[in-house]
Amino acid sequence: MFARLFAPTVEVSAHCDLPCGVYDPAQARIEAESIKALIGKVADNDDPDFRTRALIIKEERSELVKHHLWVLWTDYFKPPHFEKYPQLHTLVNEATKLAGAGGTKGSLDADAADQLLAKIDEIAEIFWETKKA
Repeated sequence: MFARLFAPTVEVSAHCDLPCGVYDPAQARIEAESIKALIGKVADNDDPDFRTRALIIKEERSELVKHHLWVLWTDYFKPPHFEKYPQLHTLVNEATKLAGAGGTKGSLDADAADQLLAKIDEIAEIFWETKKA
C-alpha cells in the first residue's frame, strides 16, 4: 500500500539537465589552453611549491577537459551526428586520452597539449556544423 502511495503519478524524461543551448566545445578548449600555459610555467619555475600547485591545477584542468568532451559526446551529439561524422567517436576518444594519464594529466609534454588543442578544434568544427543544420 505504501509503495502505491509514494509511486510517481506522472513519469517524465529529458535528454539533458539544461536546455541544449548551453553546450559549447569552448569550455574544453579554455581548460586545454590553461594546461598548455601551466606546462610552460612549470618549465620556467624551480620553486617546488609553485610546481606542485601548478601540477595539481594542470591535472584538475585535464579532468575538466575530459568532462566537457564527454558531456558533448554523451548529451549533445546524437546518432544522426555520428552517422554524418563517423570520425567523431574516434576524435572524442583520442582527445580524452590526450587529456588523460597518458597525455596532459600525466605529463608535462607541451606537444600533447598542442595535440589536445588540435583535437578539440576538430570536434568544435563538427559541433558548429551541426548547429547550422
